[in-house]
Amino acid sequence: MRRYTILLLTTFMLILAAVAGTAYPVGADKKIVGVPMQELTAYTTLPAETVSILSEAYEKENSVRVNFVPLAKQDLIQKVKDDAVSDPTVVTTVDLVITDSEILNNAAELNLLTPYLSETNDAVKTDFKDEFDRWIGIWYDPIVFCANKDYLRKIKEIPDTWTKLSTSQNLRVGVTDFLAADALSNLMFQMIGQFGENETYKILGGIHPKVAQYTRYLSNPVRQAGMGESDISVAVESETLRYMQDGYPLKIIYPADGTSYLLTGVGLTTTDKVKNQAASKFADWLLSDSAQSALQRNGFYFISTNPRTLAYKTFAGKNLVLFDNLKKFTEEQKNGFLRRWINEIRFNS
Repeated sequence: MRRYTILLLTTFMLILAAVAGTAYPVGADKKIVGVPMQELTAYTTLPAETVSILSEAYEKENSVRVNFVPLAKQDLIQKVKDDAVSDPTVVTTVDLVITDSEILNNAAELNLLTPYLSETNDAVKTDFKDEFDRWIGIWYDPIVFCANKDYLRKIKEIPDTWTKLSTSQNLRVGVTDFLAADALSNLMFQMIGQFGENETYKILGGIHPKVAQYTRYLSNPVRQAGMGESDISVAVESETLRYMQDGYPLKIIYPADGTSYLLTGVGLTTTDKVKNQAASKFADWLLSDSAQSALQRNGFYFISTNPRTLAYKTFAGKNLVLFDNLKKFTEEQKNGFLRRWINEIRFNS
């Protein structure tokens, strides 16, 4: 009788353990059943596909939902200003801003961003962040020469500077229209800051006759080089790496005399202690290998600004030289530079 009693007791305990196991959900150590998930709101100019990847990955890892609100560049600053209030004790609608460094600089100058410092963002070079820690660069995308491998086998000297690209003979160049993409207009502005206005137009004027057609999208010059329709394309590295991962016969050449880049960063707007802590944690996560891995799994390849990440340490372009004489031009000056390119080069008969 005692033996059956022990057997029944053992069976009962196993059943109880099984029921308890089903009642305790997977991930319950991160998320308490019945408690609303913490949420953050971020204004951004990044493509919807990019922010969707980041939001999904962060929610899966940290049980915090980041609601991205996509905005046009010209609207983002105004939206943050509209959300800002004079009373610092009132919580604003938005918690973070994720966009390019130029917009973040403007927001910082208008006192719309809250400084934050952490061990993670402290490792980022000063070139990639605000001097008062009001925003931090998280990744950048440089302009490179994207060369067809078959073309490289035929030539004796590789055009590895902007001047050589401009003066090389029997060369077909692919490039996106300077009016069609920020990455290319930014290239023109940074070249002017680095080389001077006249030298820049001399270089662009030398490249122009080699261009069969100016494309509207950043991916097309890379595709042209991969298909042999151009010999070398002026392209963003992220698109070049994406095509290389798909097997296109391409090689990246980093201009030895330097190149431009678009820097994406993050800034905090909230002063609420709880929200600020959560926003800071997300900002640090954007500087992590987890964020880079999520992007790369989906075909987005950017250079992390965090030198401690594996993504940065394994970056092949150790000889990448970035323009270091960046100048801040007004919108009127930028429009003037583009008009000169149109009148003197693009449509100069």
